[in-house]
Amino acid sequence: MIPPMGESWQRRIDRAVYLAEAVEASRPLLLVYSQLLGLQRDCYETIRRSANRLTGSLDLDLPALRTAVAPMLSGLAAVAPPPVAEEIRRVLDGGSPAIDAALRTAWHAPSDHQFVAKVALQPYAECLAAIDVRPVDRDLPPGRFGCPFCGGSPQLSILQSVGDASDGGGRYLLCATCSTTWSFGRVKCAYCGEEDEHRLGYYHAPLFDHLRVDVCESCRHFLKTVDRTRLGLAVPVVDEVAGASLDLWARDHGYEKIELNLVGL
Repeated sequence: MIPPMGESWQRRIDRAVYLAEAVEASRPLLLVYSQLLGLQRDCYETIRRSANRLTGSLDLDLPALRTAVAPMLSGLAAVAPPPVAEEIRRVLDGGSPAIDAALRTAWHAPSDHQFVAKVALQPYAECLAAIDVRPVDRDLPPGRFGCPFCGGSPQLSILQSVGDASDGGGRYLLCATCSTTWSFGRVKCAYCGEEDEHRLGYYHAPLFDHLRVDVCESCRHFLKTVDRTRLGLAVPVVDEVAGASLDLWARDHGYEKIELNLVGL
């Protein structure tokens, strides 16, 4: 297991702004995502100021989270699409009990449909990873290929040069919750573990030379791969959003994504 790939929150924001100018088809998604990243950055910094008091138990850490999460959600409600903004306002109108309940539910039983809590929990989980305080109360059902730090599902995979490797680099999975990365087999499904190369495939679009969709015919799941051996400047979580058309291709062909990203793809 290794820590996040070195991208600061500001680098993610800068990459999103840059790609919004460069990739017209994904511009609306990337502009919203850049604003969301800015709100998450501020949330992370507020939580980080209480890092010496974080325990890894969400219930015990909620006081530190409340002061960071409420302002972030207020800011997000101003820029989110109407259905999401309405959901956020319902949580905010419920005050601290509603925020706490949303965070607890998503922490112990995560779902792609818990957008509000997912946005809020990422900075918290990433802060825990940064200070190496492992979650102690998440108790997720054991998964074969979940994050070794927090148990979260992989958001994407990364091909990254390793030393003097000449085989295209090593493969890593990146956690959708805490941004931890861990080594994973190059020819292996990140959902079911299929290793038969005849059951695994990928789709690559010319517009994104460093992105591809990896698909599995056994479980019909997919995730995107960011190839940093082709583009070292890529910021995986941002470039993954820029390649939204690849997600649409995969869905149109009947594949289900292992974990949706924060723009719902």
